[in-house]
This record gives sequence, C-alpha cells and structure tokens, in this order.
Amino acid sequence: MRVYKFGGASIATPERMKALLPIVTGQQRPVLLVISALGKTTNALERIVDSACAGNLAEATRLAETLELEHMDYARELLDNAQYIKAVAALSRYFAELNRNIKLSDRHKYDMSYDQVVCLGEILSTVMFAHYLEQVGLNSEWVDARTVIRTDDTYRDAAVDWALSKQQVQAVIGRKMKTGKTIVTQGFIGSTIQGLSVTLGREGSDYTAAILAAMLQLESVTIWKDVPGFLNADPKLFSDTVKIAELSYNEVIEMAFYGAQIIHPKTIKPLQNNNIPLYVKCFLDPTLPGTVIKAEVNDAQYPPLIVLKDNQVLLQVTSRDFSFITEDNLSKLYALFHRHKVKVNLIQNAAISFVASIDNRVDKIRALTEELSHDYKVLSNENVSLLTVRHYTPEVTDKLTAGRQILLKQETRKTLQVVMK
Repeated sequence: MRVYKFGGASIATPERMKALLPIVTGQQRPVLLVISALGKTTNALERIVDSACAGNLAEATRLAETLELEHMDYARELLDNAQYIKAVAALSRYFAELNRNIKLSDRHKYDMSYDQVVCLGEILSTVMFAHYLEQVGLNSEWVDARTVIRTDDTYRDAAVDWALSKQQVQAVIGRKMKTGKTIVTQGFIGSTIQGLSVTLGREGSDYTAAILAAMLQLESVTIWKDVPGFLNADPKLFSDTVKIAELSYNEVIEMAFYGAQIIHPKTIKPLQNNNIPLYVKCFLDPTLPGTVIKAEVNDAQYPPLIVLKDNQVLLQVTSRDFSFITEDNLSKLYALFHRHKVKVNLIQNAAISFVASIDNRVDKIRALTEELSHDYKVLSNENVSLLTVRHYTPEVTDKLTAGRQILLKQETRKTLQVVMK
C-alpha cells in the first residue's frame, strides 16, 4: 500500500480535483491520500488570524465569510446535488469552528491562535474530496488527522509524539486500510494531548505523508506536483532547470535543510530510517517517470543543485567586552536562538563576533535581538539572499552572483553558500 500526497496546486480548481481520480483509482490496493488546502487558502487563513489578533474581528469575520463562499462554490461545481447537500453540512460545521477560533484569537498567544485557524484549510479541502470519492463510488473514508497525530504544544512547528501517534495511526488508519478502504486525510496538522490544533510547519503535508508511511510501514510515498520531477532548481526562479531521475536520501536531505521547497526538510528522515522510497511525479501527466529518491544511487553525476532563499536577515553579534566567541559564548548564543525558535540557515564566527543568516520573522527577531543586546552589540543586514549550490562549478557560481554584493561566503568540497545583497 502507498501514500499519495497532493498539494494545493493539484486541487486548485474542481476540474483539477476531478482529474486526480484516475491516479487515485489506478491502484489494485487502497491508497492513503494526504491532501493540502486548496491553493491560496492557507494565505487567506493567515490574513484572517492576523486581523483577529490585531483586534479587527469584523474584518476577520468578513474574510472568513468570503472564504466560506469560495468553498461552497467549489463544492457546488464539484459535486452532484445529493453530495453537495452533505458536504455543505460538514463544511458549515468547520466554518463555525473557524468563527469560534476567530473570537478566541489572542495577539499575546499568536502562534496558538494561528494554528487554531490555519489548520482548517486542510480539513475543508479533504471534506470536499472525500465527498467526491463517495460520489464516484470509491470505497473510501475521511479521517481527521488531528485525531491520530499527537504532538507537543510548539505551535506552528509542533514535534510529533511518535509512540502515541503510531499507536493511533495503526489503530484507526491502518485498520481501515486493511478492510480495503482508501483513506483521505490532511497533511500539515495534528493536535496536542489537550485537543488543541497544531501545525507542523509550512509545507508540512510532505512530512505528514512520510510519518504516516513510516508508522504503517507502507511501500512508498509519492508527492504529486506540477513539475515533471525533482528539478535542480526552482523553475519559478530559474529558467534552465534540469530534471534528475534519481537522488539519494542524503542528497535530498541536504537540499531540504538548505531550503529547497520541493521537499519539506523533515520529510526524509522517517523515510530514510524505514527505507521507504519517495517518488516525485507530475499530476498533469502521470505517465512521466518522475524522480525516485532512495537510499543509494549508483554512479550519480549530479548537476549543480541550487537553492535561493530571499527575505533573509544577516545578524552580526559582537561581544561588548571583547571576550572571544568560543565554546562558552557559542553555547550561550545557540541557547538563545533555540529559546526564541529562530532557525539558523548559515553561521560563521570570528574572534569576537558571530554572524548568522536567518529567515525574516519580525516577531521572533525582535524578541531575540532584545535579549542579545543585553550582552552583545547586534547589527543586521535586511533583505539579503542566501544562495546555496551543491556540486557547484566556478561558471555557475559566477553566473549566480554576478552583479550582487557578497556579504558572506562559505565553501566546502561539495557545497557553496553565499549571503548576498
């Protein structure tokens, strides 16, 4: 049995969702379907929670009403009358949950408020998909991932309780699949032991697919995207991309760590630990061979693999008393970054200074720099980019950095990283 993960682009319109049916029904055994929110829904829900936390409940409610109408219109176009009536009843319950969570939103507990609102995007899309599969007669069942994926309360980046989640996943999803049912569930979300919703980090649906496959010991995971496979760079940023037929787990986890968007950074570990291959295929043309990611790739000759992360901040932290940035200071600095949940994308230290490239999360950076300023002088460069190239060549490096001011550069045998403005 396999896991198929479909992202927002694959269900952006009712026509797109209907076009997935041959992929879903083309298997002799039941499939576990992990589905994202409809395209742009997560962004819309983020605007709703931002308005609610800012105290503008009227605007948040108006945005929620607009989102509800969009989903009702989608369901009307997707479903026949009988299934539409059933879907509307289910959708209405979850929009009622959304409105309750809007009223409970608290700017002092932003991350928790965020998760209670944003988690509903995946719920809404899968409700409609499940009713469509029921309409076409597929033996399937909808499962709320929040009832099986248990996590801690690190909102917006929750850590999965593997032991408890595995027990529940096997008891609910595993048991249903053994009876021959295809399961429709959500990526990206789970819940705490207290029953509050959490998210697993943006693009966390890939991670959900991987952990479910590992917990159920399924044969493979396929991520269906609008590209022909794993490309050596983001086609939205680079026009001359190359598809790669096979990659090793190690290569992909390096790229995911550096910020490649095609695979979520947490996805590879549970697959690698359980030797489960990951396929990247194109939902626009399922006949294309795509890419397979597995333990070993013989005689791999990779092209330069490029990751460009914009909207970075380069922080320079210098000791006020001119004490060296050695083990004691480094451990203190790492503890501060960890406490404020700020991920370091690139780090370099000199005698009395520490430089880090981080994502521009204003809320987290403000609190971090305030605490750092007690003992250190803190300077920053905003709106910089972090370029990472695996298997780099001088020609590619020169082309990608032409006309840019290089603020920081690190180079190893296989990997080049440059912070540039």
